[in-house]
Amino acid sequence: MAVDAASNTIVAATLTTTSDGDASQVGPLLAQTYGAIDTVMADGAYDGEPSYQTIAARDAGARVVIPPRATAVLSDATETAPTQRDRHIQTIAEHGRLAWQRQTDYGKRAKAETAMGRYKRILGDQLRARTLLGQQAEAATGVTILNRMIDQTRPNSVRTA
Repeated sequence: MAVDAASNTIVAATLTTTSDGDASQVGPLLAQTYGAIDTVMADGAYDGEPSYQTIAARDAGARVVIPPRATAVLSDATETAPTQRDRHIQTIAEHGRLAWQRQTDYGKRAKAETAMGRYKRILGDQLRARTLLGQQAEAATGVTILNRMIDQTRPNSVRTA
């Protein structure tokens, strides 16, 4: 799932088989979004240059915040043109992972985790359709329902003098 941090709505969702890795879904998720992307935050399952390259191809100005694996190594271009991932690896090596999380506001990624938790709590954590296509339709319907619920319950505040 991809969540808009400002509105807490789910802007993209994909469902795959257990044989597909999370990182393989970066492109399909980005393809469902519109407009410029400010920041992409994801967990370590999305770490790797392919994810960064897919995001850059969609929006070259997007800031990418994905924690590198403990075994991550710097790219060959680190000395001349360090990538965002290289800078993350360097910051973690110099200041530690918690400092990196504070510096990058990585805690905001929790909004996506909250959206997934909301989905499971309200709609359940099991899909009833038997085919992948049916499950994808069921999940998409669930996302639409949740987004409508969020829109309906969002307060509309008006300042009075």
